[in-house]
Amino acid sequence: MTTLAPVAPAPETVPSGQARTGGSRLWRRFVLALAGLYFLVPLGASFWFTIYNEATGVSFAPYAELWTAEGFLSSLLLSLGLAVATIVLVLLLTLPAMITVRLAAPRLRPVMEVVCTLPLVVPPITFVAGISRSLQVGGEVLAPTPFWATLIAIQDQDFPLVLVFVYVILVLPFVYRSLDAGLRTMDVRTLVEAARNLGASWPYVMFRVIVPNLRSALASASFLTLALVLGEYTVASILGYQPFAVWIVTISGSKGQLSVAVSVLSLLLTWLLLLTISGGTRGRRSA
Repeated sequence: MTTLAPVAPAPETVPSGQARTGGSRLWRRFVLALAGLYFLVPLGASFWFTIYNEATGVSFAPYAELWTAEGFLSSLLLSLGLAVATIVLVLLLTLPAMITVRLAAPRLRPVMEVVCTLPLVVPPITFVAGISRSLQVGGEVLAPTPFWATLIAIQDQDFPLVLVFVYVILVLPFVYRSLDAGLRTMDVRTLVEAARNLGASWPYVMFRVIVPNLRSALASASFLTLALVLGEYTVASILGYQPFAVWIVTISGSKGQLSVAVSVLSLLLTWLLLLTISGGTRGRRSA
């Protein structure tokens, strides 16, 4: 009588799908860690530069001096005012135009996309050189006319509207992309036709039907506009104005720690604003 030898159990194998998932998770974590180091290491080095001095050691004096520094509050308020005006103007110009093209002339969407993205291919230095020359020639041509006073008014040092017009053009590609992504997620024609058939007016359709569905896109466009206006230096400096970014560069020569402290603080506030906007839009979506 022969006895059969016991058969060893086959080793358990991990499904290929789970192996790929585990590998992709490790790769994502590695990329996120690398990106975190890329952003946090320079930020940490900048923060250490602001609080450490070989003579006095560790001190938070630059951050205390920040609030009493000459020109800080006025330049910050000027940049925030310019950002608010730019956001309002660019949304008033872009959103109705995009909705009109989608409803009445869909074939013009490629043309509108090309026009709105043209500022990306124009260097800022070339752009501001043309604006400076136009303002100079415009002042000479319009001097005998009543429009000369208007040209001077938009160049007021307290609140230069000319910067608002320039910033509208500079942020146009980013605002267009944000709003276009939001409009692609909704059926604009169906919503508008349903609201109009129920007797809604065009202002009601815009502010009570379209805008609530574009909260995330509007928030993204507004944030991008705010970030660009707060960090824009070339145009404002060449035209002779001193918003927040120009003020930081101006004091960097005499107060290096203070200028870096302002940069670190503004970057942290920008990140905090971005997280707030992202959390708010996610909360509305879940609600």
